[in-house]
Amino acid sequence: MYQNKLRSSFFILLFTLLSLNLSAQEIDAGETITEDTDICSIITGKEAGADFRAEYNRALLIAIDVSAFAAVELVDLYTVKGGFALGGTGDSFDIKTFIRGQIGPLFGVPLHFSLAYVYNGLPDYEAHSHTLLPLVSYSWRWLEVALGPGFRFTRFLGESTIYESMLSFSVSINFLEREKLRMGITVANFSDFAVNNMGAYNLSLNSLFRFNEKWSMFNSLEFLQSGSVALASNFYGIAYRGGVRVSW
Repeated sequence: MYQNKLRSSFFILLFTLLSLNLSAQEIDAGETITEDTDICSIITGKEAGADFRAEYNRALLIAIDVSAFAAVELVDLYTVKGGFALGGTGDSFDIKTFIRGQIGPLFGVPLHFSLAYVYNGLPDYEAHSHTLLPLVSYSWRWLEVALGPGFRFTRFLGESTIYESMLSFSVSINFLEREKLRMGITVANFSDFAVNNMGAYNLSLNSLFRFNEKWSMFNSLEFLQSGSVALASNFYGIAYRGGVRVSW
């Protein structure tokens, strides 16, 4: 009964976001969307990128994955983003995908609402994990905070589906913001490709170097902690992630 109520709540949330009237939004100096509006004027931003990530921890030793993503922004208000990753974990390989829809800023403040679906799979172990992640985020100058409940459904080796819920959080602080270079730190227990419990979080040092208006390079050094309950630690790890971004 409890799980059914949670599912119903998320379907209502998703329906509400998708039911917002796109035609009422303004484009470039008061132009509104009509049936004759060119699709190019609706799409106000596009981005794509590819990353390489290498991790070392005590449990899995070396884990490596490569990923790619793409995002489209509509009328400076709606964003749809998705990605796919393949990697090696221990003696197996894993598959990760995600898709996220976001609306904002809203109410004249930098407030965003988003709903993401994340899939993680280990085919060799017949393990499949599906997660719904609704988030509320707020950004102000050098600070961005995101918070929401994660709802995960996991099936392993043909066993019954296991349901888990966890609090998902992210806090990012940009301590350097220049035309060419941005640097900051992030503490979070989720990313685009993974939604973890409260005891599996990481601290990362991030940088973004812009070559020009379109091309940029991203680097991140991550310190990982994984635990099974609350903030209890099972093992630590370190990871490097780097890649390129293009926006137009």
